[in-house]
Amino acid sequence: MPPESPLHRNLTDDLRLAHLLADDADSITMSRFKALDLRVTAKPDLSPVSDADTAVEEAIRRTLGKARPRDAVHGEEMADTGWGPRRWVVDPIDGTKNYVRGVPVWATLISLLVNDEPVVGVVSAPALGRRWWASLGGGAYAGKSLMNPSPCRVSQVADLADASLSYAELGEWVASGQGQGFVDLLRSCWRTRAYGDFWSYMLLAEGAVDIACEPELELHDMAACAIVVTEAGGRFTDLDGRPGPHGAGAYATNGLLHDTVLAHLRPPGPEEDEDEELGDDQVAG
Repeated sequence: MPPESPLHRNLTDDLRLAHLLADDADSITMSRFKALDLRVTAKPDLSPVSDADTAVEEAIRRTLGKARPRDAVHGEEMADTGWGPRRWVVDPIDGTKNYVRGVPVWATLISLLVNDEPVVGVVSAPALGRRWWASLGGGAYAGKSLMNPSPCRVSQVADLADASLSYAELGEWVASGQGQGFVDLLRSCWRTRAYGDFWSYMLLAEGAVDIACEPELELHDMAACAIVVTEAGGRFTDLDGRPGPHGAGAYATNGLLHDTVLAHLRPPGPEEDEDEELGDDQVAG
């Protein structure tokens, strides 16, 4: 681990705070889960948002305003506030579509970025009775609380033919232009399942799956998942292999499979297209 900078010294306190924020979020989300009077509206992009989403983000922002008044905050449902090297990133309910239909696969994602690098992450899924967390250089863990941690480590699967892959929605891959590459990747893997959303990445961190990827995500979807995956020994990048949660999508693996996965999903370049056309012409001739 590189020498500790002043910005990284208080990660223990920040991680504890993130757990407290998650405790409050769990209380709110579980009290509204399957509630008959749950209010759901559509955002401009037509994705759903419930009153629980907004209540969780408001509560987290309220606590951060008192505990970390100098820190910036970015959330899914409300405007960004503050400015500076330290920024909290919040997804109040990742998996809102599941939440509003009574499916228990959803979580609150809380992360702290320092100079745009995730240094703390907590993923709390109370309906599953699970929580995952990590801090930079401190490893990744799963359990119900900080007092009961189990270390997370990615798998050692090194061959696609032996790999388990988890994803979210097939339609996103078609819309992204990576549809054929993704289908080829699916066919190359031993097992594929659409566990979806945060759960794909947490299963990857635990070694239960070997690949988790989605082509179109936002920072709040990825930041907490990214540090849990990397602290568990995996890789989390964009399609070009740049590490971190700042690309257009999430391409996460146990590390051993990463370059192979990216090669499957990258669109062919002009030279590759020309080679394919030449090959077709030669075959036709």
